[in-house]
Amino acid sequence: MKAQVKQIDFTGQNIYAGFDAHLKSWKVTVMAEDIVYKTFTQPPNPEVLFNYLKNNFPGGTYHSAYEAGFCGYWIHDKLMSFGIKSMVVNPADVPTTDKERVQKEDKRDSRKIARSLSSGTLTPIYVPSIQTQRDRSLLRTRAMLVKDLARYKNRIKSFLFFYGISISDPFSKPQSHWSNRFIRWLESIEIDGGSGKEALLVLISECKNLRTSILKITKQIRELSQTATYQEQVTLLQSIPGIGLITSMTILTELETIDRFTNLDKMCGYIGLVPSTKSSGEKERTGDITPRGHGVLRSAIVESSWTAIKYDPALMKSYIIYCKRMDTNKAIVKIAKKLLNRIRFVLANKKPYECLIEK
Repeated sequence: MKAQVKQIDFTGQNIYAGFDAHLKSWKVTVMAEDIVYKTFTQPPNPEVLFNYLKNNFPGGTYHSAYEAGFCGYWIHDKLMSFGIKSMVVNPADVPTTDKERVQKEDKRDSRKIARSLSSGTLTPIYVPSIQTQRDRSLLRTRAMLVKDLARYKNRIKSFLFFYGISISDPFSKPQSHWSNRFIRWLESIEIDGGSGKEALLVLISECKNLRTSILKITKQIRELSQTATYQEQVTLLQSIPGIGLITSMTILTELETIDRFTNLDKMCGYIGLVPSTKSSGEKERTGDITPRGHGVLRSAIVESSWTAIKYDPALMKSYIIYCKRMDTNKAIVKIAKKLLNRIRFVLANKKPYECLIEK
């Protein structure tokens, strides 16, 4: 006698998968509508998750969510290619109970993501195109190399100080440091005992290698800026005082499109140029800028603001007025917001910035 097998069909039903992604495994929680079906561990492979959903919930509409982090967006892209409605979320935006906060574990994390996904309380972050992700990596790698170079320069100076070697004329001024002539002087320094000299030469060699890599990657960024994707927008951004090539490309690769933001306030909130606030009843207190924001963009725009006030009379005037009632760090943040407004204007209207100078 043949056993009767009835194929279960989940057509029209939503199936939710929230998972906590790690390097060697994923902790996954699957929910059917508002019912927790199962929590399990699987290999870090999107195809494994898709096959599980397809085999256990055939015909269903699949939804997935995971927290943004070290794994980037490739998981999201792969899940989307399988027909899963995937979203990447900011870890700070996932609703969390006090118990989940103080007793954190992978199982609880995956359950709270799945629970929030099924209830519709998750807001996805913006996922850039694959090409923009590749271009962004070029800019971020350069920034990483620049930081590494600064570290090696500091190590060399600390090394000299440790051995009581002072930097004398013509290299006493910081502006003359790290020229080719200065590097040759470093290499000519004699230290009693061969080991000390060898250690210094290793530091100098690493410094020179980093400089070569930075020059190479800067050339690649310059070539990228001249492609059809970026050329017009880079020209527009560079019409703004304080905005150079690297800052322009950083803005374009990190934002991808200015149309993401309906107004300046939302753009400032995304970058992190808004104050933190605390209000209760009739009391309202405004504090420093919120720690929440886009660190790369905020740093680039604030640094550009220091240059902009030197060349834009309107920004210089505003900066002087702000400094009369607040310290310089708070004043430059307000200038950064004005600079961001100029950036938004030239990109949205496709018109170069005109710096008005009173004669």
